[in-house]
Parts: sequence; C-alpha cells; structure tokens
Amino acid sequence: MAKWGEGDPRWIVEEREDATNVNNWHWKESNATNWSKDKLNELLLHFELKSPDESLVTKIIEFDKLDGEATANNRKGKLIFFYEWDLLLKWEGKILTDEGEQKIKGKVAVPNLSEENSIDEIEITVTVDDSNDQSEVLKAFMYNYGRDKIREQLNKYITALKSDYAKETKLILPKKDASQTENKIPPINELHTTSNKSVINASSTVAAKKDEQIGVKIDCKTLILEEKFQCKSNELWDCFSKVELLSAFTKSDAKLNFEKNGEFILFGGNIVGRFTEIIPNKRISQTWRYSGWPTGHFSNVQLDFEEKEDHTLLQLKQTLIPSNEYESTNINWQRYYFDSIRATFGFGSFLF
Repeated sequence: MAKWGEGDPRWIVEEREDATNVNNWHWKESNATNWSKDKLNELLLHFELKSPDESLVTKIIEFDKLDGEATANNRKGKLIFFYEWDLLLKWEGKILTDEGEQKIKGKVAVPNLSEENSIDEIEITVTVDDSNDQSEVLKAFMYNYGRDKIREQLNKYITALKSDYAKETKLILPKKDASQTENKIPPINELHTTSNKSVINASSTVAAKKDEQIGVKIDCKTLILEEKFQCKSNELWDCFSKVELLSAFTKSDAKLNFEKNGEFILFGGNIVGRFTEIIPNKRISQTWRYSGWPTGHFSNVQLDFEEKEDHTLLQLKQTLIPSNEYESTNINWQRYYFDSIRATFGFGSFLF
C-alpha cells in the first residue's frame, strides 16, 4: 500500500482549490444539443448555391425538421463525441428560361447525420414539390452538385463540435503541473468518435475534389421508348442490375454499386451516373450522363419493367437530354442496350 502522500498523482485533488478532475482523469460529459442546433442553423439556413452562369440558383430557406442530440465527453484526457441528427430542409430555387424566371421549391433530407458514418457516407436525398421539366433541372443541380456542398457544411459542424465547442466548454482542463502553459485542445485528427472513423480525413477528400461547372444553360429534350423482350421481367432486370451481365452485353468492363445512391460506370467511362430509386423488378431511376455532354450536365433516366403474358415490356423515359444529342442518344439506346441485350442473351425481337 502506498504511503500517505505518495499515491497515484492522477487521484490527488486536494492541491487544487476547486478539487475537480485533476489531469482530466475523470469522466466529464457536456450536452452539446442546443449549441449544435445553433451551429447547424448558422451553417445551413440561407445557404445558397449558384451555377457558374447564375442561370440556376437555390437556397435553403428553413428547417422542416431538426431532431437529434449531441454530447461531448472527456475521459482520461481524450475527447469522445456522440451526435445523431435527422434533418429536413426546405429549399427554393429559380431557373432562367426563354419564358422568363421560373421558381421551384423542394426539400433536402439528411436522415442520419451521426458519428457512425463518415461524411461521404451520409445519405442525402433531394425532392421537388412539383415535377416538371424546369423543376427536374434544379433537382438534378441540387442532387449532383448541391449535395456535396451541403456535405461540406455538415462537415464544418462536425469540425466545430470537435474543436470550438470543446474549447468553449473547457472540456480539457489544465493539468496540475501545467498551470503556466496554455490549455490546448488535441489536434482534430486525434479526437475520437465511437466508430473510430476519421471524419476529417474523409471530408478532406471531398473538399479536394475539383469543382465542376454545373448548370450550363442548354436546350433539352425528353426521350420516351418502349421495347419488348421475350423473357421474364426478373431476367431483363438482371441485365441492368448484375455487373457480370452488364459487362456481357456492353462488351466492356462495368462498375456497378446497385443500391440507392450507388454509382455506375459503363462503356469505359463514357456513361456514368447514380441510382436514385430502385423498386425490385419494377423500376430503376438514375441520373445519367454521356462524357461528351457539357461538364456537370446530367439527365434523368427511368426504366419501368412490366411482365406480360408472353413477354416483358420495358418503358424508358429520359429527360434533360441536350437537344443536339437527342438523335444519337435514341440510336445508342437501341444499338448498345436493347439490340445488344437481345443478341447476347437470346431474348428475341417482336415484329409487331
């Protein structure tokens, strides 16, 4: 047994007048919920996005939902953070057309902002209140460009929680033998979350991406096609959902993450996009672009599968196709998708 006065210095508290948490050894918890709500309002409310030519402008106008909590803890000199938020943001935007300025409204949902996910894993969905050609342009702008910018704002909140809040609340106290030195907060990359994921490193990757020019003002058309295949709907579905079958009929390496928000790369990178909706054996919706299109311009593709008595009907609707690419896009769907699927898997053609 240690002699009186020779015990573990981490437990010695009598030398401090306040007698509290010497050397930051004991657990200390601070409720960061209200601070977090103020910070999220500061970072997201009235946050504005513009295309390079300013023909597209969107702005977050209010929170429809701001539910969750956040805590910061200090144990043995280490900071540990817990946060979980469910956000629903209302946005409004405008688009310049030949008919003048059109105003659009919609919502952005962030259902699970938490320390369990790195910043690039956070799910963000974009919707519009009324769907039409103009609103779909702004929706694509928010989806392909706005989501990354919103992630950057959310990462600023996470960074501030782990640095500014810790300083403001003095979660790290001066050590008993360091009264003359500055009370320093550990570097951000040394802070801990329950998942041990480096949010800062992930966000650096996002921030390092070169901004693309989005929202080029171009004339667009909508393509609607119907094709019949002599097969079951699940067999045709597999052609679009399984990477080995995609590679077979496109005759090139395909990269496919077949889930909502998952990305795909086809024809050696000539076609890229992201899945926005998947209803098994019924519907696939995706953003879709050809590499030769104006930088940052995406179309929206919807594929509907309907099984009939002796065949499967595939209905395709593609919006926001640049007008000068309309005919080639139509021909290429027929040649490199539909005809190639029939030739590769023997699904046959109908003559009526």
